Amino acid sequence: MKSLIATVSLSILMFSFSSCNRKVAFQTSTAVPAARGYVKVSKDRNKNYVIKIELTNLAEVNRLQPPKSTYVVWLVSDDDITRNIGQIKSSTSMLSSMLKASFETVSSNKPRKIFITAETDGDVRFYGNQIILSTDKF
Repeated sequence: MKSLIATVSLSILMFSFSSCNRKVAFQTSTAVPAARGYVKVSKDRNKNYVIKIELTNLAEVNRLQPPKSTYVVWLVSDDDITRNIGQIKSSTSMLSSMLKASFETVSSNKPRKIFITAETDGDVRFYGNQIILSTDKF
């Protein structure tokens, strides 16, 4: 009987942790059609949102037309404010020869949508018109 209760308790605990995770695929890009990836959002112990991005077949940013300097990750929050949450540096150390990249950050704002743009400066406050990848609404 004790083992049954322990098993049920463990199952409920595992379900509650997995229900906080959300994994959303990026839509197919018109700028870089081969690029694929997903965003995984979960909550940490402080009730912040942990945002992890995995990308494959992402072209070097300087090979885009027109060439840019960096990929910038944007978060659209529940209050409909768009924020620059970081950049994916396009260099041999960050973007491998297999064209894979990853990004991770923590935000106090709940994401409603995540998208990536190509920019000339990683510290921009407003996104440009070259959107590379975007999610649907979470």
